[in-house]
Amino acid sequence: MKNIAVLVSGGGTNLQALIDAQNRGEIKNGKITCVISSNPNAYALIRAEKNNIPAEIIRRKDYSEFIEYDNALTELLKSKNIDVVVLAGFMTILGKIVINAFENRIINIHPSLIPSFCGEGFYGLKVHEEALKKGVKITGATAHFVNEICDGGPIIIQKAVEIQNGDTPEILQKRVMEQAEWKILPKAVSLFCEDRIIVKDNKTEIID
Repeated sequence: MKNIAVLVSGGGTNLQALIDAQNRGEIKNGKITCVISSNPNAYALIRAEKNNIPAEIIRRKDYSEFIEYDNALTELLKSKNIDVVVLAGFMTILGKIVINAFENRIINIHPSLIPSFCGEGFYGLKVHEEALKKGVKITGATAHFVNEICDGGPIIIQKAVEIQNGDTPEILQKRVMEQAEWKILPKAVSLFCEDRIIVKDNKTEIID
């Protein structure tokens, strides 16, 4: 059974999707054993408490140098014997130390079909605003491993979502979460915990 840490900063809707999937038995060979928040007031912490999941708070501003924070987060994860780290709306940049310590063991969910509308500055509503501005007909979400390139790690799963007439960034954001993010993030985590992902040349192969 692999130990899963979920890193959060806000409301924790993706955390809730993971908890719900776990409760339905959809995350095989894995369990959420820790929630780590960069924000002591994050509603995600209440979600963790309601589900009896231990939580920790680690704030970037409590460390004078970024490398100190990077080290502290890495040591915290190691102290919890974490096997896989899931970024679920974590709004603090990860440093080289934690990325290297958990190479191909950090999973992020991005609200577009990478490589479209991704990279530095593309998060939250901005992603959906740009998709609508471009006039694409299909968007979606991508679950991927994290490396030092923003949104540049190996892609695990993608799911497409149709854009509809009259969509606003807010409406589109909700549809992408409901139809894609909340489905493929738990699936990607389960695949990892089942040892069904092979990474080679920055690409993944899913074992049947």
